Amino acid sequence: MRRIRVRRPWLRIPPLALAAAATLAAASTAAGAESVRVVGVDTGGYPELRVTVVAPRGSAAPSLRENGAPVSGLVGYNLGRSKSVALLIDRSQSMRGRPLADAIAAARAFVRAKAPADRIEVIVFGHQALALTHFSSSTADADAALRDLRPDKVPGTALWDAVALASRKLHAEEQPGHVMIVLTDGRDVSSETTFGRAVNAAHRARASIYPIGIGGPDYTPTPLRELAARTGGEYNQASSSRQLATIYAQIGNTLSHTWELRYPTASRPGDSFTLTAVVSGVGIAKTPVKLGGISAAATTPPPSNVLPRSVWASPVMPLVVSLMVAALIVLACGFVFAARHGLWVRARLEPHLGQTRKARKTRRKSEARSLFQQLVATTERAFANVKQFRYLQRLIERADLPLRASELLYICLGSALFLGLFAAVTVSSSFVTLLVMALGASIPIMFVKFKAGMRIKTFDNQLPDLLITIASSLKAGHSFRHAMQAVVDEGAQPTAKEFARVLSETQLGRPMDQALADMAERVGSKNLTFVITAVTIQRQIGGSLAGLFDMVAETVRQRQQFTRKVRGLTAMGRMSAYVLIGLPFFIALAVTVINPSYMSPLYHSGTGHMLVFAGAAMMTLGSVILKKMVSFKV
Repeated sequence: MRRIRVRRPWLRIPPLALAAAATLAAASTAAGAESVRVVGVDTGGYPELRVTVVAPRGSAAPSLRENGAPVSGLVGYNLGRSKSVALLIDRSQSMRGRPLADAIAAARAFVRAKAPADRIEVIVFGHQALALTHFSSSTADADAALRDLRPDKVPGTALWDAVALASRKLHAEEQPGHVMIVLTDGRDVSSETTFGRAVNAAHRARASIYPIGIGGPDYTPTPLRELAARTGGEYNQASSSRQLATIYAQIGNTLSHTWELRYPTASRPGDSFTLTAVVSGVGIAKTPVKLGGISAAATTPPPSNVLPRSVWASPVMPLVVSLMVAALIVLACGFVFAARHGLWVRARLEPHLGQTRKARKTRRKSEARSLFQQLVATTERAFANVKQFRYLQRLIERADLPLRASELLYICLGSALFLGLFAAVTVSSSFVTLLVMALGASIPIMFVKFKAGMRIKTFDNQLPDLLITIASSLKAGHSFRHAMQAVVDEGAQPTAKEFARVLSETQLGRPMDQALADMAERVGSKNLTFVITAVTIQRQIGGSLAGLFDMVAETVRQRQQFTRKVRGLTAMGRMSAYVLIGLPFFIALAVTVINPSYMSPLYHSGTGHMLVFAGAAMMTLGSVILKKMVSFKV
């Protein structure tokens, strides 16, 4: 029988190839393990620890373990999504020439390559720290500031002042990711802030600092290394300024897949433990952590600036503050109990006084009303001689509203507070809140002014018929007072009401001429003022009032016809002005709705704000010119 040999090709693989495959597999496993690394651990916010972990792109959020036990309360954030970045650039005299030019070019490339949601601010430091821009998601401000950057003319390097300034700015940012990139070629020589205070400020801002040091004769890397280690950042060394572009690109690439993790540790100061970062399916990274050297300054907020620092340093000050707070609490409790006791006594006595619930409710309303009336009267007396207050009172009289100037002021105050509170809740900008409050305060006054204008217009339209009625009564043999009474009986509002007031004042002994002059000032109509002036002169020098009223009525009617003709001829100009003024707002709104990212630099950058203010100023000037062109005095 013949044997059949079955070939097994996998058995013929050379042993050398098998060894190479095993080596490659081990290398890939090691590479996966090395792709996860803990950049730094910030213990300055103890008991909360802030851990910076670099993981591959697209990987899941890392988890943390202390000595092998999972931590609780872990909060993670990917800096690649969005973050606030403060670019700190040394512009001292040692950076003059090629180093500063390379630093500017590298920083501009970093700004251009940022993520769309990142917010960047540029801070420079020489003999002092200076913020060139505000945080903005637009690259226009940062690029313009970097392009125009020049060396400092005064010697000095305020490195720690710059770090403290950037920390204060980052502390106000709402994004959870705060990063600071510091570039310098020397050491701090002119800061008022110490290294410890700068580090504490970075801790309060939860900022990770990535220092970049340019090697040179005056350069000392030790403070920058410690700064990076204590804030959870990473130190970078450049042998020359030519390497800055590469380092900035590396930092940007690292931040794109960096996780910032925070959790409250259960360890005590002085304890040592091993912190392990685990990324599922990728690898792990371990780092030793020692909680020694945590000072009270790192966890205690700075003292208030209301009183001098020497006051807060006094050992008696905490006791004094505690006693004052206790006294205020006792006083408040006394007021509450006294008020409750008075209400309790009144509630016990009211049934025996024979007062019904409706009567009690009416009496309480009258008491509250009388209290408000006392407040209004006090305000009237306090502002009686103020010119603006008298103008408001005159405006209310022209609008014929049942209000007083002090009541209108309180209405304006309530409207401003209501709209300001709404704006403060919906908008984070204090400037916008103040604008909304100013708008809210002006709305009631604008309404009263509108009502006054409408009433004056109605009075002017009724004036020719009123004058003809008076002239007809005078021709029929009636006196001037009886002619005015005919206007009151047969005229329409508001003329009947105003002439009825004139008659009431004359019956009380006021001269007719003075009552008519007050009516003209109260109504605010130019035509009525013209009529009253003519009547007053005619009454003083004598003559036929009936003929005068006929002539004045014809004059007023011609003035009104001429005014309507002018408005008709200038209607096209007015409409052109409305279109020219409203068109920019319409286009801005339409483009914002269609493409918000295109309009974002206009709303979220300093240059955009300047353009908006400049455009508003030019539009205001143009509207004034257009109004002058289409307005004619008759």
